[in-house]
Amino acid sequence: MKPFTYARAADTLEAVREASGPSHDFIAGGTNLLDLMKLEVMAPDKLVDINRLDLKQISETEDGGLRIGALVTNSDCAADDRIRRDYPVLSRAILAGASGQLRNKATTGGNLCQRTRCYYFYDTAMPCNKREPGSGCQAIGGATRLHAIFGASDQCIATYPGDMAVAMSALDASVEIEGKDGASRTVPVRDFHRLPGDRPDKDNVLEDGEMITAVTLPA
Repeated sequence: MKPFTYARAADTLEAVREASGPSHDFIAGGTNLLDLMKLEVMAPDKLVDINRLDLKQISETEDGGLRIGALVTNSDCAADDRIRRDYPVLSRAILAGASGQLRNKATTGGNLCQRTRCYYFYDTAMPCNKREPGSGCQAIGGATRLHAIFGASDQCIATYPGDMAVAMSALDASVEIEGKDGASRTVPVRDFHRLPGDRPDKDNVLEDGEMITAVTLPA
């Protein structure tokens, strides 16, 4: 693992300001990011710890829906009585993935930002446009040549690995995003992840310094 700078944010505004930079990343549960750093697939210069932020609650919205904070763990989300009663597909999708130990650490925001499990993405000896733009895609003619069914391009055929986001898309959920200038925006979960096109290195619509603060489920 390469050396990096560590910062601990006290609030959302500080977090997005600290994370502004081409090689800066947020860290919460770290269940995906730390693995990628150990393999040097990702080597951020700076990590911003957001675990102290007040984003760990599931609350009811004015229209009768639910707002899930970005730091709500997968275990807490799946076990919440309101989720199990009104959005059972979400609870079941979360429980279908990973182990209990990982679900205890993985967060809602981090789950949406997890990266592909493509073998060639994880193998730094192999070319991968998602890992290193312009290097090529070994998967297209390799062992995972049947990766993507829809949405692939001649640059990348890797698939997104999460179950939670699929359930949230079916539920018409939205992602709340905050930027470094204090401005916020909302994006439907189904529009949050990008197709590879000619920029497979960009997994989602987050811009530099932007951070997920919550996911909202409609009534």
